[in-house]
Amino acid sequence: MYPAPFDYVRAGSLAEAVAVLAQHGDEAKLLAGGHSLLPLMKLRLASPRLLVDIGRLPELRGIREEGGALAIGAATRHVEVAGADAVRQRLPALAEAAAGIGDLQVRNRGTLGGSLAHADPSADLPAVAVALDAQLVAVGPGGERTIAADDFFLDALATALAPDEVVREVRYPLPSGRAGSAYVKVPHLASGYAVVGCAARVELDANGRCASARVAFSGLGSPPPRARATEQRLVGQALDAAAVETAAAVASEGLEVWDDLDASAEYRRHLATVCARQALAAALERA
Repeated sequence: MYPAPFDYVRAGSLAEAVAVLAQHGDEAKLLAGGHSLLPLMKLRLASPRLLVDIGRLPELRGIREEGGALAIGAATRHVEVAGADAVRQRLPALAEAAAGIGDLQVRNRGTLGGSLAHADPSADLPAVAVALDAQLVAVGPGGERTIAADDFFLDALATALAPDEVVREVRYPLPSGRAGSAYVKVPHLASGYAVVGCAARVELDANGRCASARVAFSGLGSPPPRARATEQRLVGQALDAAAVETAAAVASEGLEVWDDLDASAEYRRHLATVCARQALAAALERA
């Protein structure tokens, strides 16, 4: 399978990339790692007339701590995110998700910002961004704006990004006290995408009770849903095994769950409970 004919430009800077997008509108698409866009082009499900390559811009790469958050450039590779000490030690859910994406070739080429901007609800990183309350920094002709992960994902393959905006970096707030996070998934055996995955983050107060909790799912629905019933059950509780079990049992409560060829809605609800219990237990241990 071959894509439709297209032109190619390698942007020399982020500003140039934004300018090209503004000039060509919907006819142009960004290219970073290519693992989301190129398969769609080969299937003729996407036929951009112009590819704007931003994958080698140094201003879009790197991991740094700034202002109480871990800021990760949008073109940072999955393998770099998974292997960074700062990510593994401070945001283990993100490291676990990045380490489980696709296969080695995908992780060596795919990018953090590309995965988030593609917004596949069965991908791992969108749910983790929601659970970790990430902020996505987008740059367009009008300047820079910050979009909360809760507001960024609109539907399957749809985000709040304008056609002429580029994700510059993603900021993940760093825990200041007793907090832990984890990501657990049941992968599709062929693709590695999540049949169901769960990202969980919990923070404990001085008395060991749950001060806050965020739980989000991949593979369950679109956009990545939060398990608000579970979160409400956790806050204010002393988190022992029984409390985690009780909270995980209502993980899919109030959610519209997919029913497709990969798994029935009933099975996905079961997996949501299992993954939530495992992710919460791991997050609690780390807290």
